[in-house]
Amino acid sequence: MRYIIYGAGGIGGVIGAQLFQGGVDVLLVARGAHLQAIQDKGLHYETPHQTVSLPIAAVGHPREIGFRTDDVVILTMKSQHTQGALDDLRAAAGDKIAVFCCQNGVANERMALRRFANVYAMMVYLPAMALEPGMVQTHAARLTGVLDASIYPAASNDLVAEVTGTLEDVNFSARPNPTVMRFKYSKLIVNLNNALAAVSPPGDEAAEIRALMRAEAEACLRAADIDCASQAEEKARRGDLMKSAPVSGQDRGGGSSWQSIVRGTGNIEADFLNGEIVLLGRLHGIPTPANLVLQRQANALAARKGKPHSIPLADLQRMVEQAS
Repeated sequence: MRYIIYGAGGIGGVIGAQLFQGGVDVLLVARGAHLQAIQDKGLHYETPHQTVSLPIAAVGHPREIGFRTDDVVILTMKSQHTQGALDDLRAAAGDKIAVFCCQNGVANERMALRRFANVYAMMVYLPAMALEPGMVQTHAARLTGVLDASIYPAASNDLVAEVTGTLEDVNFSARPNPTVMRFKYSKLIVNLNNALAAVSPPGDEAAEIRALMRAEAEACLRAADIDCASQAEEKARRGDLMKSAPVSGQDRGGGSSWQSIVRGTGNIEADFLNGEIVLLGRLHGIPTPANLVLQRQANALAARKGKPHSIPLADLQRMVEQAS
């Protein structure tokens, strides 16, 4: 089996690096300066335990791939890039290839299922960093991450068992779980904080805003009758599997949304995290002022390529009050 990692940034680069070091056939799909650096010098991979350059094959577009019947595609791009990527993949590979959505949020699987017959959901807990072309890092000091999977929306099969088994063999905790979407919704609630951590500095007011976002999300999920794993279930699954440690003497700088702001990409994942709750609120008549403000401010900061942590928490609080 060959694993095609589509979106070889932080998450995808780390997964690809672990598979490659485990002797698994792997191909990266990357873009821009990151792709060029990988092709020129290999993927520079840093963990608390090693710093290596890995000669992993990489291409810039699915049309450059000679697809095989044993290929599995793992989507690891941010959700705002999924639709275009899926269209490119279908044009190159057809609509029967196996697609695993190893991404934050809960919208990617539905986008994929419109285009592909064989879609799988994959929960991802993986502390990855990608700030410089050709380089990815993980601060995970024990297991590299948690990557449970299912057929979407709720089933399992031999392919799920094979893929999770391969990931287990290369230092992930990965299990078949037919109810993995319950955990992806639980992770969605956690990821609502990504925008806040990207746009504002830490402070006492942050806890209040986080609590408001969670309360809005829980109310929306109840109104929509969406089953969601509890905080206790989510914490029990992760346990202490991913103990963190410095890489090259540095702690992890921030999450994926913070990294988007630091890199000045011009876009951010907020529409598929906070925006998911805003969507459910609009569908079911639930006010979501905290998530709406964070969605707006994260998008605006990304679009103007502003600095991370540049919006004071007090300003956010006033915006939430005015939006209520």
